[in-house]
Amino acid sequence: MPTTLDSIVLFVKDVAALQQFYTSNFSFTVVEEIANEWVLLQAGGCNIGLHKIGAGYEDVAITETNVKLVFAVDDIVALQAQLKAQQVTIGEIKTYPNYPFLLCDGKDAEGNVFQLKQAKP
Repeated sequence: MPTTLDSIVLFVKDVAALQQFYTSNFSFTVVEEIANEWVLLQAGGCNIGLHKIGAGYEDVAITETNVKLVFAVDDIVALQAQLKAQQVTIGEIKTYPNYPFLLCDGKDAEGNVFQLKQAKP
């Protein structure tokens, strides 16, 4: 089952400041944006998402992790089942209204967060 690295999401305190940093210093272009909440930057073969961290979690991001690896997959149901069978911590498949993807979050062996992402049929 082929997988590719689609995006890296950084949970941040100040989306606008980091957007300015990456667009100014690296010439990344904005693909998606929700002002002061979310921005997706095209960074070559992989995108960088800047996601405002939720209230109360600012210190967690600094002391634990602030990165989520997002893997584009072609069969999210099969891969989720395979990971569950291997005792990998993996959540349920979810989506959002008017959002064209199915998503499923999990954790690797060291607790690093990753996400599976598949276009809706």
